Amino acid sequence: MSSPEPPIASVRAWIEDARRIVILTGAGISTESGIPDFRGPQGVWTKDPQAEKLSNIHYYVADPEIRRKSWRARLAHPAWTARPNAGHAAIVELERRGKLHALITQNIDGLHQKAGNSPERVIEVHGTVHTVVCLSCGWKGPMQATLDRVRSGESDPPCGHCGGILKSDTISFGQALAPAVIDRAMQCAAEADLLLSIGTSLQVYPIAGAVPAAKHAGARVVIVNAEPTPFDGIADAVLRDSIGETLPRIVGMSAVPLA
Repeated sequence: MSSPEPPIASVRAWIEDARRIVILTGAGISTESGIPDFRGPQGVWTKDPQAEKLSNIHYYVADPEIRRKSWRARLAHPAWTARPNAGHAAIVELERRGKLHALITQNIDGLHQKAGNSPERVIEVHGTVHTVVCLSCGWKGPMQATLDRVRSGESDPPCGHCGGILKSDTISFGQALAPAVIDRAMQCAAEADLLLSIGTSLQVYPIAGAVPAAKHAGARVVIVNAEPTPFDGIADAVLRDSIGETLPRIVGMSAVPLA
């Protein structure tokens, strides 16, 4: 039986040697589970430029119709039915082996947790669609309970505690990232001995800076992404194939359990 081609074999060896793997994931790992990205050829905003307003906090707060559209869109969000794919399963396997130091994700779909990664290992830098938050009093609760109110006829359900505007607990345009979350992500990146950047264009800051931060701290960097990124030049390996095929191979999984 022939051995794997050199890049795959090298990355597999680095994973075997690593003790503190940090993974950064973007939309690319979720698109293989049927969740569209925003800016890609089939992206939500590419197909409907007006949809970008739903992700802008200023429009959301000012315009009740934008909020009503947002709630209708949330009812149909693909995260409710999406299944983790083989790429997600490979990351769970790294945690099972005790090698995963942190999993930083730009995704809001919760698929890493659904696949089996421990919530305490997952750093959701853009928040989560599974939680709702009041923009006035800060109350938080499960998204599905509020969606039940929408299904029952409330087109723009207010906060039950203060009457304020409710929104998914995600970071919209015009909202600040949570400094403590970003600080934790960057600290973990600096502690890595191997960083895998998976399915992200690495163009959104500050979190894209996790890649050079890890490299400068001495970690190897592997980029798995269909398109070129600004940090391909500092990566120790760049892999362009499907994430669902590539991750199980570099992890060395003979069979891929799916949640």
